[in-house]
Formats: sequence, C-alpha cells, structure tokens
Amino acid sequence: MTTETIGTWAGLAWQALYEADVLDLKQLRKIAKLKDKELCMALGWLAREGKIAFVESDDDKEILVKLTDC
Repeated sequence: MTTETIGTWAGLAWQALYEADVLDLKQLRKIAKLKDKELCMALGWLAREGKIAFVESDDDKEILVKLTDC
C-alpha cells in the first residue's frame, strides 16, 4: 500500500460525503465501497487535512462524519 492508494481511498470517502453531507461509518463504508481498514486510513487522511469532522449522533450510539466548511 502506498500513500497514493490511501489518497485514492480518501477521495472515494470524500466524494461519498460530498454527495450525502453527513453519514455514519457503516453508510460511508458501503457507499465508498471500502473495507474497514481502508476507511480508517481514508478518514485519517481527510481528518489530518481538516476536511472532515466527527460528531456524535443524537442518541450517542453512532459516530457521524461530515465535511467541514474549509
């Protein structure tokens, strides 16, 4: 695996979020068609770049991911 591969996965996750605005991790994984490990790396990449934010759902049972306003 290379940083280019992780960047590609980050692009898939970003595109899924761009189209949906807010997704939980299960939805994001399904839409982006990524494995758990790939999604984790993609989210780390996007978080480091400040492109996403993590929020708790109203019932505190899920983590939601959304794009930031950058």
